[in-house]
Amino acid sequence: MQVFATLDDLVHARAAADGPLPLGTGEWHEVSQHAVDLFAEATGDHQWIHTDPERAARGPFGGTIAHGYLSLSLLPLLMRTVYRVDGLRMAVNYGSNSVRFPAPLPVGSRVRARAELLGIVAKSGGQQLTVRATIEREHPEGEADARPVCVAETLAILYPA
Repeated sequence: MQVFATLDDLVHARAAADGPLPLGTGEWHEVSQHAVDLFAEATGDHQWIHTDPERAARGPFGGTIAHGYLSLSLLPLLMRTVYRVDGLRMAVNYGSNSVRFPAPLPVGSRVRARAELLGIVAKSGGQQLTVRATIEREHPEGEADARPVCVAETLAILYPA
């Protein structure tokens, strides 16, 4: 995990970078059927490809898959093992510029986040970060690399203490 002692340290690191500033790669997290079922309950999205393992086993993915928006909602959990900025009063989610789900996420898979800081600008007494976060699934048997299941360009505003 990359740790920045202050928000100013992050600002200076981005300014010194030639292009996007790599923030790192986080730890693996398993996506369980229980988590998918809880997400379905919370959102009302009970489509069988997510919640019916028996039917989904005969479907196009060979089993249940996580909701795309469940993948996206894992970003706070996954990103906290990628990088941290100390000395903040608060940080708020400001939105997303883009979100894509390039591959399905089979239930039982492990995922992690890889992130890079694309930009940082002063905003509302803090700094607005633009981060490209890629959620990748642990490589399936026989594949050499992890597979992206969600790529999001997110915005957050960090406020110094």
